[in-house]
Amino acid sequence: MPIRIRMAMHGRKHNKIFHLVAIDQRKGRDAKPAELLGKYNPAVKLGDTYKTVEWSAGRIRYWLGVGAIPSKSAVRLLEWGGIIPPDSKYHPKALGPRTTSGSSDVADSASTV
Repeated sequence: MPIRIRMAMHGRKHNKIFHLVAIDQRKGRDAKPAELLGKYNPAVKLGDTYKTVEWSAGRIRYWLGVGAIPSKSAVRLLEWGGIIPPDSKYHPKALGPRTTSGSSDVADSASTV
């Protein structure tokens, strides 16, 4: 069962709250997760100066240790919180640029014929 760490969206319009969850990657965005890892509230309330994040760092490290792959938005949030380093293997820039192998194979075969 391939597990991903990603965000699930909850709340009303213009007042969204995101849950950081460990979930089977084949399930939908708001499906029941394997485990709730944390909560992220991007709205700044009156009197507060910061956005709030509550999470279980130990459980996030556990899921990363057993092979869960975080989504791009989860990687960014975990980097901000210091759970994973900015140059980790999960960072999108560490994967390198995307190439379309299908179009280059067609171009190579057309030029050799």
